Amino acid sequence: MSAVEVLRFALRGLAANKLRSGLTTLGILIGVGAVILLVAVGNGSSVQIKESIQRLGANSLTITKSTTGGGFGGPGAGFGGRAGRFGGGAAAQQQSSGPRTQAHDLTLADAQALTGTGEAPSVKSASPVVNAPATPATYVGTSATINQFVGTHPAYFTAANKSIARGSSFTADDVTSGRKVVVIGSSLADDLFGTVDPLGKQINVGGIRFIVTGVLEESGSSSSAFQDADSVAIAPLPAVQESLTGYGGLDQIVVEARASEVVDAAQSEVTAILQQRHDITGGAADDFQVMNQASVQSAVGEATRTFTVLLGAVAAISLLVGGIGITNIMLVTVTERTREIGVRKAIGAPKGAILSQFIAEATVLSLVGGLAGVAAGVIGAQFSIVGVTPVIVPSSILLALGVSVAIGLFFGSYPASRAASLRPIEALRHE
Repeated sequence: MSAVEVLRFALRGLAANKLRSGLTTLGILIGVGAVILLVAVGNGSSVQIKESIQRLGANSLTITKSTTGGGFGGPGAGFGGRAGRFGGGAAAQQQSSGPRTQAHDLTLADAQALTGTGEAPSVKSASPVVNAPATPATYVGTSATINQFVGTHPAYFTAANKSIARGSSFTADDVTSGRKVVVIGSSLADDLFGTVDPLGKQINVGGIRFIVTGVLEESGSSSSAFQDADSVAIAPLPAVQESLTGYGGLDQIVVEARASEVVDAAQSEVTAILQQRHDITGGAADDFQVMNQASVQSAVGEATRTFTVLLGAVAAISLLVGGIGITNIMLVTVTERTREIGVRKAIGAPKGAILSQFIAEATVLSLVGGLAGVAAGVIGAQFSIVGVTPVIVPSSILLALGVSVAIGLFFGSYPASRAASLRPIEALRHE
């Protein structure tokens, strides 16, 4: 019996029960589509988080206070600040297991010591940073929420890779004088001003008026699970402390190394200076964390890979369920067609022909379901899901389709073998 004839018999058998075949195919479709789509969502999340981290710049170090629940509060990505920080344990510089001294706050004097003593030749600038939590702002009856209000020094713009699209940033004289001037993000400018030119206009933030001197270039929005990176306002440190945060310790110090090649050297120099200033000696654990973008990127990459694999594994369970469905349906089919099988064997059909037909039926079901699942997964990936733009992983398409065909062969083998093993006389007596 030729392969064409086997396929023809298989298709005729499937067509005899269109609804049942369609429902079986649907199980494989859902499994394959879920694998492709969930892996794409995991990959898309990884890409967006990495882009957020990269906005800080390749030459930057972020120093935060080390606390029991502390973590990464990168100013470029909009994760950190007083409102909460994102898991810095894995990304942070490893801490000693020795006794902990009394924790010191990060201070303006700490930031000044990193560039003013000559003990850190690899450091180009050190910008003190305070982050106000989400803050409402208004302009002539229009209101918007500033996701992140940063108080800092002018060097922060270069260190954090913040470029000015219109106007200008504030100056060192603005910082010294504590002037209420502010540079705002592109989405905040759109929300508050629309088509009006924001330069020179005053916005009301918590009852305090700030004059807009510049608008940042668009950096792109994070997913809804994270904050919009362009809903940001950056003002002189004293102005933000006086108006919004108070004069406590700093949230961060953002350090810019002189070149990407000396980032590690700058990290060592910064660590040594802060250990000396905070009286950390011997085996005492540091009361601060120094993080560079390479270590953060590596940790986030590892975490998101694990997350993506987990999503794919969860989706693969539905593929397994679809395979079990194929076994169930094929067993029912063999039972219903027992007499037909007996007639065919009685007139000379070899065992291999019966086996091939039922394996072909199971494989066709899984292949059609797999191809439809690929189409569904690719189409679904064109839409944003919970704020994440899915990024298709080509290998997931090949893997999911290959697994669906393998499932058809594997789960169809037992029913096919059972059909081929029926004795003609017993099959013919079956009612």
